[in-house]
Amino acid sequence: MDRLSPSQRSRVMARVRGKDTQPELRVRKLAHSMGLRFRLHRRDLPGTPDLVFPKYHLAVFIHGCFWHQHQNCKRATVPATQIEFWRTKLARNVARDSKAISELKAHGWHVEVIWECETKPPALLRERIDQIFAQIGIKNRSTEKVA
Repeated sequence: MDRLSPSQRSRVMARVRGKDTQPELRVRKLAHSMGLRFRLHRRDLPGTPDLVFPKYHLAVFIHGCFWHQHQNCKRATVPATQIEFWRTKLARNVARDSKAISELKAHGWHVEVIWECETKPPALLRERIDQIFAQIGIKNRSTEKVA
């Protein structure tokens, strides 16, 4: 049984944002401080990636561990109430993510996902961003000229 009334639950859920979330803001702030320049929420691309680095043909999604069901993460649980509703909803999110990533890759984009749990410690986030750029062949962005 839900401990909140339906109207209280509705207010709580209405406050969940799809963009400009705290994890996204942490990634944007750090990426910008690293000299990286990007575009936000390109609606012309499948899945509307959170960050797009056009120079590198790189699309980055910043996913909440709960909403996008990060495997083996303690935040990716299914609520104890309305279990079937949540399983269906979260499975649709995962399927939609998979489709968007496949479409972007088919169009020649590099696609990466940064999970909410990877954004908390700044050192871990910096390491993750460095890893993403190393995978696409950019070894040391700090010495590269920023356009």
